[in-house]
Amino acid sequence: MNEDRNCQWRVARRPDGNVVAEDFQYTEEDIPRPGDGEFLLKTYYINLAPVMRMYMSGIAAAGETPLAIGDVIHGRAVAEVIASKHPDYEVGDYVQGQCGWQTYKVSRGTKQEKFRKLPDIGCSYSVALGSLGMTGFSAYFGLIDCGRPKKGDVVVVSGAAGGVGTHVVQIAKLLGCRVIGIAGGAAKCQLIKSLGCDVAIDYKDGDIAEHIEAACPDGIDLYFDNVGGETLQVCLENLAMHSRIVLCGSISEYLLDEPFGLTNYTRLRRTNSTMQGFFIYNHSDDFDRAERDMAAWLKSGRLRPAEHIFDGFENLPAALASLYDGSNHGIALVRIRRGPYDNRQQENR
Repeated sequence: MNEDRNCQWRVARRPDGNVVAEDFQYTEEDIPRPGDGEFLLKTYYINLAPVMRMYMSGIAAAGETPLAIGDVIHGRAVAEVIASKHPDYEVGDYVQGQCGWQTYKVSRGTKQEKFRKLPDIGCSYSVALGSLGMTGFSAYFGLIDCGRPKKGDVVVVSGAAGGVGTHVVQIAKLLGCRVIGIAGGAAKCQLIKSLGCDVAIDYKDGDIAEHIEAACPDGIDLYFDNVGGETLQVCLENLAMHSRIVLCGSISEYLLDEPFGLTNYTRLRRTNSTMQGFFIYNHSDDFDRAERDMAAWLKSGRLRPAEHIFDGFENLPAALASLYDGSNHGIALVRIRRGPYDNRQQENR
């Protein structure tokens, strides 16, 4: 990576299936200079999320504008303010927000960029893309505010080894629930067991319907859905009375030409159950509450971030592809540069 230039990844063409190298265009530009009311950001970490393929496909998703061919790819990042002519941002501030796939950015701090200043809690600022970012906040609000877990509830989490899932597993255990996690492969099942899952179901091993029925003989009280598709359909067949389903993601459907057709949603009626979706930015007025609680759990060691760190700006395209082939775990992010505390952190923790 050229430290003296602003390195960027742009959309070269629309993806067909999983993203491949030819879908991306690498460019370099002069490092921009901030004007009045602007500040210059230096990127340290870039978050990876399944929605990024939708951005590249020209779809307006997650509140972001659609990308044209040649545009810098959207992406949330942690960055340091290194020059400022903006009254609200000082040199040395760390922020997380919409920086895009680039190593520097000039910003006016607009509402669309959704920047938040980051607290220093004595660990790597990468946590701002996980536990203290939209990933962790999605787990927090989806589980606590939408799922309304009670002590003793049977909670099933799909995509349990992913960024949101690893947080949901741990928060549900903190709240006294019995947690069943669903993941793909022995290594991921071992990971979610280490995070507190009472039962880990490998959806690649045998009949998932049989596994869920065996793990939840009295039904599911709360199903946190990160994958959609057949797993959601199976869980609808195993609901307890007054159960809650939280719709967070549907990664199993993202590469399909046609969305999955759910046929058994009427199972909600017989158990007086509810199924609710949510959009994380609809909870923005409460982000401070989530940040306070999550930071306290991190400091006390009751919450452990599970990060899959890819090093190097040049590895962004391959790292994004790993989200769809299932080879990553936890919060997927690319480290562009080492930040404060990084030398004290364990890789892929």
